[in-house]
Amino acid sequence: MFNTVLIANRGEIACRAIRTLKRLGITSVAVYSDADKNAEHVKQADVALPLGGEKASDSYLRIDSIIAAAQESRAQAIWPGYGFLSESLAFAAACDSAGIVFIGPTAEQIGEFGLKHRARELAAAAGVPMTPGTGLLNSLPEALSAAAMIGYPVMLKSTAGGGGIGLTRCADDEALAQAWESVRRLGEQFFSDAGVFLERCIDRARHIEVQIFGDGNGNVVALGERDCSLQRRNQKVVEETPAPHLPPATREALLNAAVQLGKQVNYRSAGTVEFIYDSAQDAFYFLEVNTRLQVEHPVTECVTGLDLVECMLRVAAGESIDWTRLAQAPQGAAIEVRIYAENPLKNFQPSPGVLTEVVFPPDVRIDTGVITGSEVSAFYDPMIAKLIVHAPTREAALAKLQQALNATRLHGIATNLDYLRQITASDAFVDGNVWTRMLDSVTVESAVIEVLQPGTWSSVQDYPGRLGYWDIGVPPSGPMDDFAFRLANRIVGNHDAAAGLEFTLQGPVLRFHAAAVIALTGADCQATLDGETVPLWQPVTVQAGQTLTLGRAQSGCRGYLAVRNGIDVPEYLGSRSTFALGQFGGHAGRTLSVADLLPISRPTLIACTTPAPVSEPQGLSPVLIPTYGDEWRIGVLYGPHGAPDFFTQASIDDFFASEWQVHYNSNRLGVRLVGPKPGWARPNGGEAGLHPSNVHDCEYAIGAINFTGDFPVILTRDGPSLGGFVCPVTIAKAELWKVGQVKPGDRIRFYPMSIEEAVARENAMDRIIDSLQTSPLPAFEVPTLAERNGVSAAALVSLPASAGAPAIVYRQAGDNYILIEYGDNVLDLALRLRVHLIMAQLRELAHPGINELSPGVRSLQVRYDSKLISQQALVALLLDTESRTGDVSQMKVPSRIVHLPMAFEDRATLDAVSRYQDTVRASAPWLPNNVDFIQRINGLDSREAVRETIFDASYLILGLGDVYLGAPCAVPVDPRHRLLSSKYNPARTFTAEGTVGIGGMYMCIYGMDSPGGYQLVGRTLPIWNKFLKNDQFSAGEPWLLRFFDQVRFYPVSEEELDRLREDFREGRATVRIEETVFDFPAHLQFLHDNADDISRFRQHQAAAFEAEVERWQLDDDSNQEIAPVTEVVIDDNAQPVMADMSGNIWKVLVQPGDEVTVGQTLVIVEAMKMELAIVSAQAGRVKRLGCKPGRPVNPGDTLLWLE
Repeated sequence: MFNTVLIANRGEIACRAIRTLKRLGITSVAVYSDADKNAEHVKQADVALPLGGEKASDSYLRIDSIIAAAQESRAQAIWPGYGFLSESLAFAAACDSAGIVFIGPTAEQIGEFGLKHRARELAAAAGVPMTPGTGLLNSLPEALSAAAMIGYPVMLKSTAGGGGIGLTRCADDEALAQAWESVRRLGEQFFSDAGVFLERCIDRARHIEVQIFGDGNGNVVALGERDCSLQRRNQKVVEETPAPHLPPATREALLNAAVQLGKQVNYRSAGTVEFIYDSAQDAFYFLEVNTRLQVEHPVTECVTGLDLVECMLRVAAGESIDWTRLAQAPQGAAIEVRIYAENPLKNFQPSPGVLTEVVFPPDVRIDTGVITGSEVSAFYDPMIAKLIVHAPTREAALAKLQQALNATRLHGIATNLDYLRQITASDAFVDGNVWTRMLDSVTVESAVIEVLQPGTWSSVQDYPGRLGYWDIGVPPSGPMDDFAFRLANRIVGNHDAAAGLEFTLQGPVLRFHAAAVIALTGADCQATLDGETVPLWQPVTVQAGQTLTLGRAQSGCRGYLAVRNGIDVPEYLGSRSTFALGQFGGHAGRTLSVADLLPISRPTLIACTTPAPVSEPQGLSPVLIPTYGDEWRIGVLYGPHGAPDFFTQASIDDFFASEWQVHYNSNRLGVRLVGPKPGWARPNGGEAGLHPSNVHDCEYAIGAINFTGDFPVILTRDGPSLGGFVCPVTIAKAELWKVGQVKPGDRIRFYPMSIEEAVARENAMDRIIDSLQTSPLPAFEVPTLAERNGVSAAALVSLPASAGAPAIVYRQAGDNYILIEYGDNVLDLALRLRVHLIMAQLRELAHPGINELSPGVRSLQVRYDSKLISQQALVALLLDTESRTGDVSQMKVPSRIVHLPMAFEDRATLDAVSRYQDTVRASAPWLPNNVDFIQRINGLDSREAVRETIFDASYLILGLGDVYLGAPCAVPVDPRHRLLSSKYNPARTFTAEGTVGIGGMYMCIYGMDSPGGYQLVGRTLPIWNKFLKNDQFSAGEPWLLRFFDQVRFYPVSEEELDRLREDFREGRATVRIEETVFDFPAHLQFLHDNADDISRFRQHQAAAFEAEVERWQLDDDSNQEIAPVTEVVIDDNAQPVMADMSGNIWKVLVQPGDEVTVGQTLVIVEAMKMELAIVSAQAGRVKRLGCKPGRPVNPGDTLLWLE
């Protein structure tokens, strides 16, 4: 037997062959194109060699490249699979010439049977029944003459064809004339042979084939027949064995004919003799011979128990075959379906892309080359899997097949899964009465919603979203207006967990391919169904084929669509909600695009993970419908960071007295506000940063109003969880829905709310959704904001330091969070260790009202359910826990040393800084270069000193999610490595995933492309592995780093890092991880031993820091006002075209003098990270412009004039 075999193929068949080679202990060698470098067959093989190129002609069809790969890997044999070069005479001959065994028939046999006209001659000589036909035809007149003799309809075939290519049915002379050049051209293009011939066409024919196997020494056996009649465009879709309703005598004659043909040529290896069967006449005719293993070979393996790949290997290696075993009669019935990445609703066009979920049932055979996260290439055949069932009887196999298909889940791209469910459940297939053209008349049925136009920021969301990962930096996502979303689900009777659609400002256009019951809530987007107005807040029945059109929001900002049963998308970390920035959740991990297909959940399917509806559809009473204006009152709870410790009391008073305008640069991450500059109680953030808004990183609450510098932002459903900025107030949970409906230019006044009122409002909202009835609320007192004996009213508890514990402050952070802070505003690892102990005790307690524990540097945020535990009771529980928390000075905690490569100041890092300077802020102390700023603020001698410090440091991780997705907030263990810096003010809008930053004294690695404020120094590996392709990530945990890990960087070139980044993401590379402990007593001893040197470093650093603070105060040029575009100009002779919302001019598409038509796009306004078109309501000529790119606009501003 061979010890090394190269597989000259890809995808599922390559993976299938690797299984056999591994079982036999043979080294498998894979080859791959550039497009397949991350494919499964590459990962599964023992050795993988690149062919280069992307198209098949540049890779898998390159005989010279494959022979070279075999020689490089010292493969003794090549297994070709099917397709590509499997039936290439030239390839088989090239293998022979190179002294490499071709695992298959002889080159002569491939050549003889590869030309179909020659195959017909051999079949006739063997006495095989022949369909009336011709040899090779030299001209169209000759073909027309032959067709007249045979009788129409005829099949025009390419002699070298395969896979349905070069095969056309012709009903008359005209059709034959039209097809003549086309079939010849296809033969030349795909098979380098333009030869064609004719055969009589049997319209209701069945396609039955016989699997033969020979040893080249005269022994040939038939391993049963397969019925492959269910075809689409001459491409097989479903195959089974035995063929149903085939008379025993006919079966025996078929098998004998195939064996006789094989024996006539002394056939070697696996092959298939294909026949056309006319069931009406009980007659069969020779079709062709495939000199390779067929796609459908698994059904034969199921009923025979053979491994045909192993049989091929043994014959090729000259080993003996157990012919008695091969001669045994097949047992039971087997059926195979081919699963394609294609869209049956769009004429089966291929649908390449990423599969976000791949789940097959465990009790059937699956031959596939894809897993969750695999990318289906546009360069090759779209078949992604074969599902095969085997049972004692056909009836049992059919039942097993339906169950298996109903349990299969494929998401992210369109597939033919629903189509397979439909056709295999049809009466014709169940009864076994199918023919090769039957599928031509099948109307595709699929319970999907097709996206004709996506609208803006349209996405799939569910409620309450992705909870439980806040401490890792995974936001909950979910609907921005959860009230409208939940009501939509309630109106159609859905379970609370059902997923629906959210769209922003501009709704989508959707075609329903199945009947459905829907509800539209939220912003009024002027919905129509086939042109008829659709009511909001009511159940609406949609028929299959109808189109729902949603326009621009007339009031409010976000609209919602619920469909009964919900939208069927996979869960990611426990939720179906889309987190577009993180590229996961929802449909394909992104907002909707044209041609997306959104499956409607079908609770009757095993594969469905959405709970069934819980009630009948019911409309909403008008008194319950919320109103959306452009002026809002939103209730907030004071805290966590108030006066007098962070803000002045006057500033807090001013906050509540002011009207805040919604900035156009707002979205699901946060709603930016424009208003008065705050008054700060501190000159700066101390160790945490230059600006007085900076604090040591702590966890944020959803709905917190976060001051990033002087700029307030409401942190919303996709906002960051961990950061270093203060939050004076937090929006009550029952008021958060309003934030989902505010739009640029709207004005907001905030009013203080007590915890009692917030809880009552949350309960009242739940009652409205449950009962669809109003729920009266009592009056509540307005809480005081005044400090008490120097203690902020935002503090629930304030305890001074004692002998056994640091100072403790419990800060109110809305009605679902308490933020616990320990000690003074300095870094002290003892405080983080105390947090670790408190978390351990609370987790052991496992109180059902405590939902989540999220640590910061010197803080712990507790998320709780106010229905299960009150704020007062939680405070008592926490204080009791504090009293039982002991000394941390002798603690040791598990730790790992994680060695990561870093390219210092790579292009992505420098580009992010340059982009910020070009688009956000032209000058700042940290511009134009962040490393220069870090050098200056720390008083270092050179840029190289910054670099050396970063690579010498061991960064201890204190928090995760500092800018999303497992991003560490880490501090150097050695204080002499703690480089101080400030954070950007305002923050960057873009930072590349993997970028390394320094903020305050902390190091962060950005887990994804995202906004950010850290000073950027370089780039490292991706620390988030979405599809868990790398085994160094734990199951169910796509984040690499853990609390108390120590990160150490080592330098690499940018080119080396680029290669390592992809290899690490795909699991081809690993990082060195050492298990250890963080020994706090040893650390304290280290600090004691080096106290003098540490003190000198800090003094020098502090002097440089103070000097930089002065520079910063002089250079602070921040300006956040929305400026008018131009002075108002009145022109009575022209028609003004006005902005209808606040935003920024992105593009002006017309110039003075241009003629425009109705509906033509004139200007594109950027708002909320979206591009919104301003279209012309009339035809005319542009008289003059009133706007230019880059300038902000408000509603009513004139953009241009038409005459």
